Amino acid sequence: MFIFANLLYAVAQVLDYVLFAYFWILIGRMVVSWVRADYDNPIVRFLYAATEPVLERVRGRLQIDAVGGFDLSPIVVWLAVMFLQRFLVRSLYDLAHALS
Repeated sequence: MFIFANLLYAVAQVLDYVLFAYFWILIGRMVVSWVRADYDNPIVRFLYAATEPVLERVRGRLQIDAVGGFDLSPIVVWLAVMFLQRFLVRSLYDLAHALS
């Protein structure tokens, strides 16, 4: 039982780190889109490559169009990341604690 609890704890911690990193990548993408950065910059290309597949899927599923020139899909993804951190990661930590 302790091994499974430790596995759940490790999964929760890795997932928390990945979501935390993706949160900051998403923030970077939003800032880059606001300042109209040079797309030839490797950092800008990375930010777009890391976020565009998710944002494109959200735009397609929710039929979100730009409102007043602003793309709302990063906000939806940001809320989803926050939900996953607050609900899924916390639930995994609680379950691991209950099993130990």
